[in-house]
Amino acid sequence: MRWDNLAENPAEPAENTTGRTAALFAADAVTTRTFDTPEFRGITFHEVRARSVVNRVPGASRMPFEWTVNPYRGCSHACVYCFARRTHSYLDLDTGLGFDSQIVVKVNAPELVRRELASPRWHGAHIAMGTNVDCYQRAEGRYRLMPGILAALRDHANPFSILTKGTLILRDLELLRQAAEVTEVGVSVSVGFVDAELWRTVEPGTPSPERRLDVVRALGEHGIGCGVLMAPVIPFLGDRPEQLRATVRAIAAAGATSVTPLVLHLRPGAREWFMEWLGRHHPELVGRYERLYANGAYAPTWYQRRVTRQVHELAAEYGIGPSHRTAPRALPGRDEPQISPDTSGPTQLTLL
Repeated sequence: MRWDNLAENPAEPAENTTGRTAALFAADAVTTRTFDTPEFRGITFHEVRARSVVNRVPGASRMPFEWTVNPYRGCSHACVYCFARRTHSYLDLDTGLGFDSQIVVKVNAPELVRRELASPRWHGAHIAMGTNVDCYQRAEGRYRLMPGILAALRDHANPFSILTKGTLILRDLELLRQAAEVTEVGVSVSVGFVDAELWRTVEPGTPSPERRLDVVRALGEHGIGCGVLMAPVIPFLGDRPEQLRATVRAIAAAGATSVTPLVLHLRPGAREWFMEWLGRHHPELVGRYERLYANGAYAPTWYQRRVTRQVHELAAEYGIGPSHRTAPRALPGRDEPQISPDTSGPTQLTLL
């Protein structure tokens, strides 16, 4: 396993809040643990003391945000399509089962966030969380890193957003409410489909779509507006008109403030694992996927636009407007301009 001189992307290292590129952690700061409990059986945790945790997104990235905090690497949600799988290769770890079961935990993340936000070089930029792997994955129930991170962001009145498939975010409701009183906060839950059979095979470690929508409902009942990232829409498996309708209808019923569709994209690392899964479960679709994704990680623009148009029409029908924002809606108490929908292009790159 390769730890020293590791940055977020070896080709273009992440920049921390000091403006310098630094290794994330050193080999002598790693403790490996396993826990013999049902929820963690088969999972290995690598506890590290990171050198930096507030990191700038590489300039070449398509992401609509500049700074991130990722307290974990690897994810027990085990989504077969997860684009973050490639990051495990930077540690010489397997991007398939290794990504699902070898979890790096930055145990000092809360203290680092507090320290880095206090730096005179930090000017209060928006911080996105859950954009690489889920910050409310199963490990968070044991390590409890997010309460300290949220408290630091609250105390520094620093704007932030969270994207999650996890129900554990409800544990931190009070911290979210407190933060929203002093800064702009956004929350989005990812629900790409409500098909139970599809969920069990492509997202085996996640809470069910119904439970995630319960999170949206609960947040709304506590005065926290929550958008839904309808992601991913999976070609030929989750894109039939009746599937899209059922998903948007359920999202609307949960009281989501917005719905943003995102078509499946297959980056290196994720592509190989997903195609292997596809060959086992749906071999008849392999050729169709090879043609649809022949030009790279993203589905053709015409396909993205078609899905986007269908979802926007359904959202209007069920009384929720499509979201074209580059961050989730703020929590109550923040005045925001209304943005008119634009269906001229795809929403492929909108994460939050």
